[in-house]
Amino acid sequence: MKKKLGAGRIIVYAILILYAITTLVPFLWALSSSFKTLQEIVSGTLSFIPKNFTLDNYKQIFIEQELFPRWMFNSVLIAVVGTALNLLFNSMAGYALARLSFPGKKALFIMILAVLMIPAQVTMIPNYLILKELGWLNSYQGMIVPAMINATFIFMMRQFFINFPKELEEAAEMDGLSRLGTFFKIVLPLARPALAAQAIFVFMGSWNDFMRPLIVMTDIEMFTLPLGLNTFKGQYVSYWNYIMAASMVFTLPVLLIYAFFNRYFIKGISFTGGK
Repeated sequence: MKKKLGAGRIIVYAILILYAITTLVPFLWALSSSFKTLQEIVSGTLSFIPKNFTLDNYKQIFIEQELFPRWMFNSVLIAVVGTALNLLFNSMAGYALARLSFPGKKALFIMILAVLMIPAQVTMIPNYLILKELGWLNSYQGMIVPAMINATFIFMMRQFFINFPKELEEAAEMDGLSRLGTFFKIVLPLARPALAAQAIFVFMGSWNDFMRPLIVMTDIEMFTLPLGLNTFKGQYVSYWNYIMAASMVFTLPVLLIYAFFNRYFIKGISFTGGK
Protein backbone atom coordinates (compact mmCIF):
# COMPACT_ATOMS: atom_id res chain seq x y z
CA MET A 1 0.00 0.00 0.00
CA LYS A 2 2.83 2.41 0.87
CA LYS A 3 4.56 1.61 -2.41
CA LYS A 4 1.35 2.37 -4.31
CA LEU A 5 0.93 5.65 -2.44
CA GLY A 6 4.56 6.52 -3.10
CA ALA A 7 4.22 5.80 -6.82
CA GLY A 8 1.01 7.82 -7.01
CA ARG A 9 2.63 10.76 -5.26
CA ILE A 10 5.60 10.63 -7.64
CA ILE A 11 3.23 10.74 -10.63
CA VAL A 12 1.33 13.69 -9.17
CA TYR A 13 4.56 15.58 -8.45
CA ALA A 14 5.83 14.84 -11.96
CA ILE A 15 2.62 16.23 -13.48
CA LEU A 16 2.79 19.33 -11.29
CA ILE A 17 6.45 19.93 -12.13
CA LEU A 18 5.72 19.54 -15.84
CA TYR A 19 2.83 21.99 -15.56
CA ALA A 20 5.00 24.47 -13.62
CA ILE A 21 7.71 24.30 -16.29
CA THR A 22 5.14 24.75 -19.06
CA THR A 23 3.78 27.81 -17.26
CA LEU A 24 7.07 29.39 -16.21
CA VAL A 25 9.09 29.01 -19.42
CA PRO A 26 7.01 31.51 -21.46
CA PHE A 27 7.05 33.97 -18.57
CA LEU A 28 10.81 33.71 -18.13
CA TRP A 29 11.31 34.14 -21.87
CA ALA A 30 9.11 37.27 -21.84
CA LEU A 31 11.03 38.64 -18.85
CA SER A 32 14.32 38.00 -20.62
CA SER A 33 13.04 39.54 -23.86
CA SER A 34 12.09 42.73 -22.06
CA PHE A 35 15.84 43.38 -21.76
CA LYS A 36 16.65 42.47 -25.38
CA THR A 37 16.73 44.50 -28.55
CA LEU A 38 14.09 43.96 -31.21
CA GLN A 39 16.69 42.50 -33.57
CA GLU A 40 17.66 39.84 -31.04
CA ILE A 41 14.04 38.89 -30.35
CA VAL A 42 13.13 38.41 -34.03
CA SER A 43 16.40 36.65 -34.87
CA GLY A 44 14.76 33.28 -34.16
CA THR A 45 17.19 32.13 -31.44
CA LEU A 46 15.61 30.92 -28.20
CA SER A 47 17.79 32.25 -25.38
CA PHE A 48 16.94 33.23 -21.84
CA ILE A 49 20.03 35.40 -21.34
CA PRO A 50 20.13 38.64 -23.39
CA LYS A 51 23.25 39.00 -25.53
CA ASN A 52 23.04 42.78 -25.37
CA PHE A 53 21.38 43.63 -22.06
CA THR A 54 19.50 46.93 -22.30
CA LEU A 55 17.03 49.00 -20.29
CA ASP A 56 16.03 51.07 -23.31
CA ASN A 57 12.73 49.19 -23.61
CA TYR A 58 11.60 50.35 -20.17
CA LYS A 59 12.94 53.83 -20.87
CA GLN A 60 10.91 53.89 -24.07
CA ILE A 61 7.59 52.95 -22.49
CA PHE A 62 7.91 55.18 -19.41
CA ILE A 63 9.63 58.26 -20.84
CA GLU A 64 9.34 58.40 -24.60
CA GLN A 65 5.84 56.85 -24.74
CA GLU A 66 4.05 59.68 -22.98
CA LEU A 67 0.69 57.90 -22.80
CA PHE A 68 1.93 54.78 -20.99
CA PRO A 69 1.67 56.33 -17.47
CA ARG A 70 -1.83 57.52 -18.36
CA TRP A 71 -2.83 54.04 -19.52
CA MET A 72 -1.50 52.62 -16.26
CA PHE A 73 -3.43 55.21 -14.26
CA ASN A 74 -6.62 54.33 -16.14
CA SER A 75 -6.15 50.61 -15.46
CA VAL A 76 -5.37 51.15 -11.78
CA LEU A 77 -8.34 53.49 -11.25
CA ILE A 78 -10.85 51.23 -13.00
CA ALA A 79 -9.56 48.04 -11.38
CA VAL A 80 -9.25 49.41 -7.82
CA VAL A 81 -12.57 51.29 -7.76
CA GLY A 82 -14.37 48.42 -9.49
CA THR A 83 -12.93 45.89 -7.03
CA ALA A 84 -13.90 48.02 -4.01
CA LEU A 85 -17.48 48.42 -5.26
CA ASN A 86 -17.75 44.71 -6.01
CA LEU A 87 -16.57 43.80 -2.52
CA LEU A 88 -19.18 46.08 -0.99
CA PHE A 89 -22.24 45.36 -3.14
CA ASN A 90 -21.63 41.65 -3.74
CA SER A 91 -21.14 41.11 -0.02
CA MET A 92 -24.28 43.07 0.88
CA ALA A 93 -26.35 41.18 -1.70
CA GLY A 94 -24.93 37.82 -0.63
CA TYR A 95 -25.63 38.58 3.03
CA ALA A 96 -29.19 39.65 2.28
CA LEU A 97 -29.85 36.44 0.35
CA ALA A 98 -28.32 34.32 3.12
CA ARG A 99 -29.81 35.98 6.21
CA LEU A 100 -32.76 38.24 5.44
CA SER A 101 -36.35 37.31 4.61
CA PHE A 102 -38.15 39.54 2.10
CA PRO A 103 -40.77 39.16 -0.65
CA GLY A 104 -39.35 37.85 -3.91
CA LYS A 105 -36.15 36.52 -2.34
CA LYS A 106 -36.41 33.12 -4.02
CA ALA A 107 -37.25 34.65 -7.42
CA LEU A 108 -34.32 37.06 -7.10
CA PHE A 109 -31.94 34.22 -6.31
CA ILE A 110 -33.20 32.23 -9.31
CA MET A 111 -32.66 35.32 -11.47
CA ILE A 112 -29.07 35.62 -10.25
CA LEU A 113 -28.48 31.96 -11.09
CA ALA A 114 -29.96 32.56 -14.55
CA VAL A 115 -27.55 35.46 -15.11
CA LEU A 116 -24.66 33.07 -14.43
CA MET A 117 -25.75 31.00 -17.42
CA ILE A 118 -25.69 33.93 -19.89
CA PRO A 119 -22.33 34.43 -21.68
CA ALA A 120 -20.93 37.94 -21.29
CA GLN A 121 -20.63 38.27 -25.07
CA VAL A 122 -24.43 38.18 -25.38
CA THR A 123 -24.80 41.37 -23.31
CA MET A 124 -22.10 43.42 -25.04
CA ILE A 125 -24.37 45.10 -27.58
CA PRO A 126 -27.17 45.91 -25.06
CA ASN A 127 -24.56 47.32 -22.65
CA TYR A 128 -23.07 49.43 -25.43
CA LEU A 129 -26.48 50.83 -26.42
CA ILE A 130 -27.32 51.66 -22.80
CA LEU A 131 -23.99 53.43 -22.26
CA LYS A 132 -24.50 55.36 -25.49
CA GLU A 133 -27.93 56.56 -24.35
CA LEU A 134 -26.49 57.62 -20.98
CA GLY A 135 -23.57 59.42 -22.64
CA TRP A 136 -21.09 57.25 -20.75
CA LEU A 137 -19.01 56.04 -23.68
CA ASN A 138 -15.30 56.89 -23.40
CA SER A 139 -15.63 57.54 -19.66
CA TYR A 140 -14.56 55.96 -16.38
CA GLN A 141 -18.14 55.47 -15.19
CA GLY A 142 -18.88 53.58 -18.39
CA MET A 143 -16.26 51.04 -17.37
CA ILE A 144 -16.90 50.97 -13.62
CA VAL A 145 -20.66 51.18 -13.06
CA PRO A 146 -21.81 48.24 -15.28
CA ALA A 147 -19.19 46.00 -13.66
CA MET A 148 -19.61 47.05 -10.03
CA ILE A 149 -21.67 43.94 -9.21
CA ASN A 150 -21.13 40.36 -10.31
CA ALA A 151 -23.64 37.51 -10.08
CA THR A 152 -20.88 34.93 -9.60
CA PHE A 153 -19.55 36.61 -6.49
CA ILE A 154 -23.01 37.38 -5.11
CA PHE A 155 -23.59 33.62 -5.20
CA MET A 156 -20.15 33.01 -3.70
CA MET A 157 -20.75 35.41 -0.80
CA ARG A 158 -24.20 33.92 -0.20
CA GLN A 159 -22.64 30.49 0.19
CA PHE A 160 -20.08 31.93 2.59
CA PHE A 161 -22.65 33.70 4.77
CA ILE A 162 -24.94 30.65 4.90
CA ASN A 163 -22.14 28.87 6.77
CA PHE A 164 -21.31 31.90 8.91
CA PRO A 165 -21.95 31.27 12.65
CA LYS A 166 -25.29 32.82 13.61
CA GLU A 167 -24.24 32.93 17.25
CA LEU A 168 -21.90 35.84 16.51
CA GLU A 169 -24.71 37.87 14.99
CA GLU A 170 -27.06 37.03 17.85
CA ALA A 171 -24.42 38.13 20.36
CA ALA A 172 -23.95 41.41 18.48
CA GLU A 173 -27.73 41.96 18.45
CA MET A 174 -27.87 41.41 22.22
CA ASP A 175 -25.15 44.05 22.59
CA GLY A 176 -27.39 46.54 20.79
CA LEU A 177 -25.94 46.50 17.30
CA SER A 178 -28.33 47.03 14.41
CA ARG A 179 -28.40 44.69 11.41
CA LEU A 180 -26.27 47.16 9.45
CA GLY A 181 -23.85 47.59 12.34
CA THR A 182 -23.56 43.82 12.76
CA PHE A 183 -22.78 43.45 9.06
CA PHE A 184 -20.04 46.08 8.96
CA LYS A 185 -18.52 45.58 12.42
CA ILE A 186 -18.83 41.81 12.93
CA VAL A 187 -19.58 39.97 9.70
CA LEU A 188 -17.35 41.75 7.18
CA PRO A 189 -14.16 41.69 9.33
CA LEU A 190 -14.58 37.93 9.78
CA ALA A 191 -15.27 37.47 6.07
CA ARG A 192 -11.74 38.52 5.08
CA PRO A 193 -10.88 35.14 3.47
CA ALA A 194 -13.90 35.28 1.15
CA LEU A 195 -13.35 38.98 0.45
CA ALA A 196 -9.69 38.33 -0.38
CA ALA A 197 -10.56 35.55 -2.82
CA GLN A 198 -13.19 37.78 -4.40
CA ALA A 199 -10.75 40.71 -4.60
CA ILE A 200 -8.18 38.62 -6.46
CA PHE A 201 -10.66 37.36 -9.04
CA VAL A 202 -12.38 40.71 -9.60
CA PHE A 203 -9.13 42.68 -9.80
CA MET A 204 -7.56 40.23 -12.23
CA GLY A 205 -10.68 40.19 -14.38
CA SER A 206 -10.79 43.99 -14.58
CA TRP A 207 -7.02 44.39 -14.95
CA ASN A 208 -6.77 41.90 -17.83
CA ASP A 209 -10.00 42.94 -19.56
CA PHE A 210 -9.50 43.81 -23.22
CA MET A 211 -12.93 43.56 -24.84
CA ARG A 212 -14.92 45.99 -22.67
CA PRO A 213 -12.38 48.84 -22.89
CA LEU A 214 -12.16 48.19 -26.64
CA ILE A 215 -15.92 48.77 -26.90
CA VAL A 216 -16.29 51.63 -24.41
CA MET A 217 -13.08 53.64 -24.91
CA THR A 218 -12.42 55.47 -28.17
CA ASP A 219 -9.95 58.17 -27.15
CA ILE A 220 -6.37 56.86 -26.97
CA GLU A 221 -5.82 58.80 -23.73
CA MET A 222 -8.62 56.76 -22.11
CA PHE A 223 -7.12 53.40 -23.08
CA THR A 224 -6.29 50.87 -20.39
CA LEU A 225 -3.01 48.96 -20.45
CA PRO A 226 -4.29 45.98 -22.51
CA LEU A 227 -5.45 48.38 -25.23
CA GLY A 228 -2.27 50.43 -24.91
CA LEU A 229 -0.11 47.34 -25.41
CA ASN A 230 -1.94 46.64 -28.63
CA THR A 231 -0.76 49.97 -30.06
CA PHE A 232 2.81 48.65 -30.14
CA LYS A 233 1.71 46.20 -32.83
CA GLY A 234 1.66 47.64 -36.35
CA GLN A 235 0.60 46.31 -39.73
CA TYR A 236 4.17 45.73 -40.85
CA VAL A 237 6.29 46.00 -37.68
CA SER A 238 5.50 44.85 -34.14
CA TYR A 239 7.78 46.18 -31.42
CA TRP A 240 8.00 43.01 -29.37
CA ASN A 241 10.73 44.44 -27.15
CA TYR A 242 8.37 47.21 -25.99
CA ILE A 243 5.47 44.76 -25.69
CA MET A 244 7.53 42.44 -23.47
CA ALA A 245 8.69 45.31 -21.23
CA ALA A 246 5.18 46.70 -20.92
CA SER A 247 3.85 43.19 -20.22
CA MET A 248 6.22 42.82 -17.27
CA VAL A 249 5.03 46.13 -15.84
CA PHE A 250 1.46 45.03 -16.53
CA THR A 251 1.98 41.75 -14.65
CA LEU A 252 3.55 43.26 -11.52
CA PRO A 253 0.36 44.61 -9.82
CA VAL A 254 -1.38 41.24 -10.20
CA LEU A 255 1.57 39.46 -8.59
CA LEU A 256 1.56 41.96 -5.71
CA ILE A 257 -2.20 41.57 -5.18
CA TYR A 258 -1.93 37.78 -5.14
CA ALA A 259 1.11 37.85 -2.82
CA PHE A 260 -0.70 40.15 -0.39
CA PHE A 261 -3.96 38.15 -0.29
CA ASN A 262 -2.43 34.70 -0.74
CA ARG A 263 -2.82 33.65 2.90
CA TYR A 264 -6.57 34.32 2.71
CA PHE A 265 -7.08 32.89 -0.76
CA ILE A 266 -7.38 29.18 0.05
CA LYS A 267 -9.57 29.92 3.07
CA GLY A 268 -11.84 32.10 0.96
CA ILE A 269 -12.68 29.51 -1.67
CA SER A 270 -13.64 26.99 1.01
CA PHE A 271 -16.76 29.07 1.85
CA THR A 272 -16.56 28.68 5.59
CA GLY A 273 -17.33 31.37 8.12
CA GLY A 274 -15.57 29.83 11.10
CA LYS A 275 -11.92 30.15 12.09
